[in-house]
Amino acid sequence: MSGKTEIATASRLLEDYRLLARDLASARRLLPHSRTREYLEAAYAAAHAALYKSAPHPLYELQSICRERLPQAVRSLAPYITWVALLFVGALFSGYQLIRAYPELIALFASPSLIAAVERGELWTRDLLNIVPSSILSVQILTNNIVVSVFAFCAGFLFGLGTFYIVALNALMLGAIFAFTGQHGLDAELFSFVLAHGCVEISCLVLSGAAGAAVGNALIRPGSLRRGAAFREAASRGGLVLLACVVLLIGAGLIEGYVSPRTGVPLAARAALGVGYWLIMLALLRGWFFGRRTQAAL
Repeated sequence: MSGKTEIATASRLLEDYRLLARDLASARRLLPHSRTREYLEAAYAAAHAALYKSAPHPLYELQSICRERLPQAVRSLAPYITWVALLFVGALFSGYQLIRAYPELIALFASPSLIAAVERGELWTRDLLNIVPSSILSVQILTNNIVVSVFAFCAGFLFGLGTFYIVALNALMLGAIFAFTGQHGLDAELFSFVLAHGCVEISCLVLSGAAGAAVGNALIRPGSLRRGAAFREAASRGGLVLLACVVLLIGAGLIEGYVSPRTGVPLAARAALGVGYWLIMLALLRGWFFGRRTQAAL
């Protein structure tokens, strides 16, 4: 919108505000108990709020998103979060049991170098920091995690089927790797490695998958809305949740690059960091960082 158009719009609003004030004064004097007076008061209040509202500020917008819009979006995804979480747990258990019963099938989920290292009794995570520094490792990890989450969300545009595939495949791989390392006595070491960052990483995958599933459901069952409108609404809510996941995955990537590969960090500290960061994620998604919205006095 050009500057001249904005000035003209503001001038018209100011003139309407003056006319409303004059008409409201007349209505209060001549028709104090009429619907006309009530309508004019409502219109006058709306015009007053439009004229005297404070200028937009990026911090206020961020506060509104974190305190109101993000928690609302997460609440709307609650049924999808439940079903995607159940899918993840079921696929995790299936992958674990599959490799327990047929160990040779690990080649479907792991690279030959990873398989060879585990068969030698070595976990591939031990020498990560000897290969690349923590800074580069963190960037690589968080980039990969963000790509997976974005893909899990965007795959929901295929009527949710792509989302289910991405979530189930990642859970199958994780279960298979734990079963394979368990057969060689390395599952406890792998659990120690995953503990600090895995809580938030897995939660973000489930959240992204739930957002993608909601988009797919909107395409299949738009309800009372037109299909395009239902898609836009679901994509808008899911995109907000995905953005929060991206922020959280940056922190998880830093933890995985700087903390998880270090053998000197005790298990209790890893557990405290993993659970603590998960609670920070919960506080962000529930809108607790900026406090609850106060109701304006009537």
